[in-house]
Amino acid sequence: MRSMRLSRMGACSGAIYLYMFPYFHYNGNMESKDVITALSALAQESRLAVFRLLVQAGPAGLSAGRIAETLAIPPSSLSFHLKELNRTGLVESRQESRFIIYSAHFDTMNGIVAYLTENCCGGGSCEPVCHPDRSDTPRNPA
Repeated sequence: MRSMRLSRMGACSGAIYLYMFPYFHYNGNMESKDVITALSALAQESRLAVFRLLVQAGPAGLSAGRIAETLAIPPSSLSFHLKELNRTGLVESRQESRFIIYSAHFDTMNGIVAYLTENCCGGGSCEPVCHPDRSDTPRNPA
């Protein structure tokens, strides 16, 4: 289920501005349209590469310049891809000094994985069907 979070962003001349930010909160009933939106954002080569890089970087994240340099993506294209990932809740940004740092939003990622695996194996054991060949097991026990 897509939730909305209200956040006070600041006051100007006594007026308080409220902004709404969509984010995923997996509570067992995430809507499939939200998952489809997030997965469709990842169904593009550059966005998938950016997201994987940010997952690898962890909570510390990376600056836009570092992402562009590492993945050899032009800054204008990267800006478009980061905006799309941010819109779906997969990436979050924060300002540090004069840099904007982007990081993967792990709660969203985990919510999507939980949604996809919610009814894994019909509630039974999730052991692999095919087991690797073990060297201590004879091949022809005749």
